[in-house]
Amino acid sequence: MKQYLALIYQKSLSDFKAEARRGSLGIIWWLLEPLLYVGVFYVIFSIIFHRGDESSIVNLLTALVVWKWFDSAVRQSSNSISSNVGLIRQVYLPKIMFPLMVITTATMRFLIIFPLLIVFIILQGYEPSIVWVAVPIIMIVQLMAIFAIGGFLAAIIPFAPDLRMLIDNGMTLLFFLSGIFFDINNVSPNIKFYLYMNPMIGIIESYRDVLLDGQWPDLTMLFIIATVSMLGILLACYILNRFDRQYLKII
Repeated sequence: MKQYLALIYQKSLSDFKAEARRGSLGIIWWLLEPLLYVGVFYVIFSIIFHRGDESSIVNLLTALVVWKWFDSAVRQSSNSISSNVGLIRQVYLPKIMFPLMVITTATMRFLIIFPLLIVFIILQGYEPSIVWVAVPIIMIVQLMAIFAIGGFLAAIIPFAPDLRMLIDNGMTLLFFLSGIFFDINNVSPNIKFYLYMNPMIGIIESYRDVLLDGQWPDLTMLFIIATVSMLGILLACYILNRFDRQYLKII
């Protein structure tokens, strides 16, 4: 077990460094990407449609940085077993390691970008408060949701490769249904119930509550997300362990 954890760390760190060196911009691109997104949507919503104000930039950037961690980790982990067929044929590794590796790499990237987001928020006039100690709790809950969804997709994609086409469209749909561009409180109660089935709505709301509104997050909601995510993690681990030796035959 210890050697597997060490391997996950070393492989994740190696992928992280390789990704940082890829391209002329390297790590700078990780910072530019969410800023470009903010710029595009700010022009569309604030300048063209005259919706929102200056605080919209902070709201957008906070949500986009958080979303990017979720999006990249889930997309990459969903294909992590199929994309490592060469390694799987050379040496035996528990298949659960592959989604863990890409999720760890995505988390390393997020942990570099997030402090810069904090600096930006402070420069915009938002003062740190005691409620900011809740941020690590929100991060842990989000990490659980990432592994639940990414691990489950990694487990089933080898059996149904065509699902890859649905994942891209599904993630795009979740992007627009995660409360990044709208206030969930303005949505009809009947629709709101179904929207909250998307864990990212509650997670993004929690980050905004703590960092921008200076109030404690909805701990009940975070507990529900964590509980459902734990069940998803157990299901993903069960499938990955149950078919551990069969993946080589089907990919």
